[in-house]
Amino acid sequence: YDFWGTSLKIELESARKPQIHVTTSLSPTRVWVGGVALLLCPCRGGVRFTLQLLRLSVGLWRMTDVIPFKRVLLKLSGEALQNVETGASLDPRMLVNIAQQVKAVREMGVEIAIVVGGGNIFRGLNSDNSGISRTSGDHMGMLATVINSLALQSALEKTGVQTRVMTAITMPSLAEPFIRRRAVRHLEKGRVVIFGAGTGNPYFTTDSAAALRASEIQADALIKGTKVDGIYTADPKKDPTASRYATITYDEAIQQQLKIMDAAAFSLCQENNIPIIVFNFFKENEIIRVLKGESVGTIVRQK
Repeated sequence: YDFWGTSLKIELESARKPQIHVTTSLSPTRVWVGGVALLLCPCRGGVRFTLQLLRLSVGLWRMTDVIPFKRVLLKLSGEALQNVETGASLDPRMLVNIAQQVKAVREMGVEIAIVVGGGNIFRGLNSDNSGISRTSGDHMGMLATVINSLALQSALEKTGVQTRVMTAITMPSLAEPFIRRRAVRHLEKGRVVIFGAGTGNPYFTTDSAAALRASEIQADALIKGTKVDGIYTADPKKDPTASRYATITYDEAIQQQLKIMDAAAFSLCQENNIPIIVFNFFKENEIIRVLKGESVGTIVRQK
């Protein structure tokens, strides 16, 4: 195979000793073999590298495409799982789409955790109109996020991605309790971790839960997948003159009361210097472009 000036040759001399021959003459090349990154640098006449393996798993990237993020937290709204046409709370097609995108992220070597909302099933903020107290409504919303987490776990495991659900409210028959060290260990082992039940406390949104978990697992970024391609000066659907921010500071986001996330989430990310990237999750391969560091969506960060 020829890949960006890199020649890849795989020889199966025997079933037990497959060999990989890589020759590169243009630019430094990173080779992932069985999850281990090997760097091949060019010299006069190129470089040839031979490796014997029992198991073979190879991916190639030019060094100009080195992924800037080692670990990220993906925040999705509950509506991302919903069938817009029928109003069904869970759409199997959406679950499969999300699972495939998350799998692609894992195949890039990026550790990924997920926080998903529960608005497709129940929204605590609207509970007062139903005669339910805000506290009880928020607890019901937490349970809705667990339902979504289990559905997403099932979809991911059907694609071959090992997944763990960890909840802020103890429910050992369904999921693991959230323990920070255990969550980090799952990520280091290449598993996807889904955090359910928000923070476990009422009056805190899943945006705040996402910021909290991103801080606890020391994520390099909090990426929020939405239906729009970033943060705008106004609602682009209502105002055709609205323009998209390429970057914006935490302070500006809080002062302008941008509704993309709540102030508590912005403040927590600011305190821990975690950039927030808002992008269109439903645009094909957009999450891959985000993780490659391309100019996609809006970045909320320090000055």
